[in-house]
Amino acid sequence: MTRISLKFDFANGERLGPGKVDLLEQVRAQGSIAAAGRAMGMSYRRAWLLIDRVNHMFVEPAVVTQMGGRGGGAATLTPFGETLVRHYRALQAKTAAAAAEDLAALEAALRPADD
Repeated sequence: MTRISLKFDFANGERLGPGKVDLLEQVRAQGSIAAAGRAMGMSYRRAWLLIDRVNHMFVEPAVVTQMGGRGGGAATLTPFGETLVRHYRALQAKTAAAAAEDLAALEAALRPADD
């Protein structure tokens, strides 16, 4: 099935797309940046850099971290992080709904996939 991916190129030069939003959702689900990265098949460093970028993209951070101890560190979405994910997913749903008719026409014109 055809999907629409949204990527925002903000006026300040920052970018937000499905990868960063998926990572935020994994931080919520996993409770750590390392675990979120592993769940998405990326290194801790890559995940941390992406989260750091999102945290510096907006006035408020999207993720807060707690230093590790015996049990390791933790990460959670801030209220702003939750709002960010909610707005992105709402825009994604509205875009898909608005494009449904045109997308269906394009899908109908597609050549069948090779088996």
